[in-house]
Amino acid sequence: MAQSVTTPARANLSRRRRLMWSPVALVLVLLMAAGSMVMWIGLPIGLIWLASALTDSSQPSMGPYLLILVGLPVGMFAIGKLLGTLDRAHGHITGRLDEGPRRAAWLQSMRDERGPRRRRRSVLDTVMIVSVLAAIVVGGIWFIAFAGSPLPG
Repeated sequence: MAQSVTTPARANLSRRRRLMWSPVALVLVLLMAAGSMVMWIGLPIGLIWLASALTDSSQPSMGPYLLILVGLPVGMFAIGKLLGTLDRAHGHITGRLDEGPRRAAWLQSMRDERGPRRRRRSVLDTVMIVSVLAAIVVGGIWFIAFAGSPLPG
């Protein structure tokens, strides 16, 4: 009679699956999703609103334009750093962290060992891909259905 033997690797995999769906891990994924939406939608709209609130005329000076031009990359950098911190926290909780920094493929010698080169996609990678695709789809729907024609007449 064959009995099921629990190996340490199987137990570790089961533990990682349980941790993947833990409430803390799910909250971190939701925070990453909200942060990515803020990065792609909230920050640009917020900066445009702030720039419009700072000017009184329909012919503003360079200040509001510079606010948007400088604020957008600085804000995206700050949000990106925060999202990276959330992703690392999620990796610590679920045990999905990589073993450390890896050398880029173009920096490795051709004689180096041929190990697996692909790293596992992080949760933040997936969240960002989905949020960018959602932004493209929603933008396309808005452009086609609600924007109206830019042509005169």
